[in-house]
Amino acid sequence: MTSADHLSSSLPVGDPGRVDERYRPFEHLTTDNCELYRQVMGVFVRAKQEFTVHLRPEDVHLGLVPEERPSLDAVAVALGRLAKWGNLRADPDTGRVTALEDFYRPRHIYQLTRAGEAAEEALGAYDEALGRRGELQAVALGDIALQLRALLALAGRAEPDPAVTHLALLALVDRFSGLADNARAFMNSLQRTVDLHEAEVEVFLAYKQRLIDYLERFIEDLVTRGAEIAGLLEDLGTPLDGRIAPLLRVAVEREAADAAPDVVAEALAAAERRWLGRWDGLRAWFLSVPGRNSQAKLLRSAARQAIPQLLAVVRALNERRAGRSDRSADFRELARWFAEAPGDDDRHRLWRSAFGLYSARHLTIDHEALAERDTAPVPASAAWRDAPGVRISPQLRRTGSYERRGRRASVQDRSEAKAYLAELASKQAEQTAAVRALLATHGEVRLSDLDVLDREAFRLFLLLLGDALSAWRPGTASVSATTNDGTMEIRLTRMPGGGIAEIRTLDGVLWGPEHLVEIVDLARAEPVGADHD
Repeated sequence: MTSADHLSSSLPVGDPGRVDERYRPFEHLTTDNCELYRQVMGVFVRAKQEFTVHLRPEDVHLGLVPEERPSLDAVAVALGRLAKWGNLRADPDTGRVTALEDFYRPRHIYQLTRAGEAAEEALGAYDEALGRRGELQAVALGDIALQLRALLALAGRAEPDPAVTHLALLALVDRFSGLADNARAFMNSLQRTVDLHEAEVEVFLAYKQRLIDYLERFIEDLVTRGAEIAGLLEDLGTPLDGRIAPLLRVAVEREAADAAPDVVAEALAAAERRWLGRWDGLRAWFLSVPGRNSQAKLLRSAARQAIPQLLAVVRALNERRAGRSDRSADFRELARWFAEAPGDDDRHRLWRSAFGLYSARHLTIDHEALAERDTAPVPASAAWRDAPGVRISPQLRRTGSYERRGRRASVQDRSEAKAYLAELASKQAEQTAAVRALLATHGEVRLSDLDVLDREAFRLFLLLLGDALSAWRPGTASVSATTNDGTMEIRLTRMPGGGIAEIRTLDGVLWGPEHLVEIVDLARAEPVGADHD
């Protein structure tokens, strides 16, 4: 039997009664020779991109990967199967007929059908979606802010250019859609990255550091750029009565301009729903409302939570490298001992030592019984009636327990450990109070007037600043926010035309729009109306 005959006999022909005719072009995905079919279809897709319409079996054969290239007969059989399923169309090849007998020899040229081309496009989109790696695009945040400033400038004109307005809105939607899709894909794949237990330790540690730096950089950009974008969205307003409303109307009318005369009203309504939904989605991504946090704030929280999860994985890997107890490593070592044991008797002793699991006959066995069994072994296949009896303690008969009951273990004194924990908590509270006292401003100051902050103070300041920026509401010039534990409050006020503020830290300089800020240490704040000596 030739390779072509073997391939032909192993390829099942789809049953039209069981498979919907519309989906038969996907039938080649469930056969034994799926890989060959995918390679053949890939040759046709590449040929179409090069504007080649028809291919002969010899052309397809040469287009396959040389290292994995099957015989020409196998390719011919695969082409016939694909034509039967509707992926390809087979036409008689009369261009090379030179003799009468050539008319009776089946020769075909093949080309993609509409169904086959649609199936390849669907499979390509599927592969792309599965292999896509999401990214947190800090550059996209700057592009979105740039497009919003351009729209704000167009909104200030009496008659904005329709083409420029429409293109600006399309560019904004395209950039925002890419940011949202990539962020969703990144956060979905981040947990799989955290669960990389089988990766090499050195490789994972190196990748971990780059990923943490990447997350920290994006969080900082999201705090600063997100506040700027939120402010621009507030200035543009809602799509119903804000400054963006006329621009959206221009985009709606321009998209519906090419509709047929009898469906103009439906096209206008569909375009209006589409643009209103896009703008509402953009506002929901960057602006929080009572009872619902913005997607940017949720993304920032998820990115922050990923950092300690990565550090926990690193700690577990370091413990494994340091020789700490690991159950999987212990079982692998035990399996090696079983494999290296010289005989079954040694394996049985190793089993008893490792697990202590015995048959019911040996539940109450003692050292004397074990010594007796060593001198006169009893095979495991021995029946109960043939095996010697086991001496059972009268205590077991009387109480159901083999061991005598005695005094209970005394309660362990944990006063020393509690004192240590209390001292540790007191020291941590003092350190936190010192950081709060360092950040307290005792009145409104400019951001650029803050002193040089150490790492702990700067980390707390970033948390406060992020909560304040995410709490902006439309039409407000100032905002206040309180930490979750209620110990700190920040009040932030805009300074139009204030320029750029620089906050110096031990790790570098943070730039941002100038604001008036007041940070209050609520844990030390004196009650209103307190008497002073």
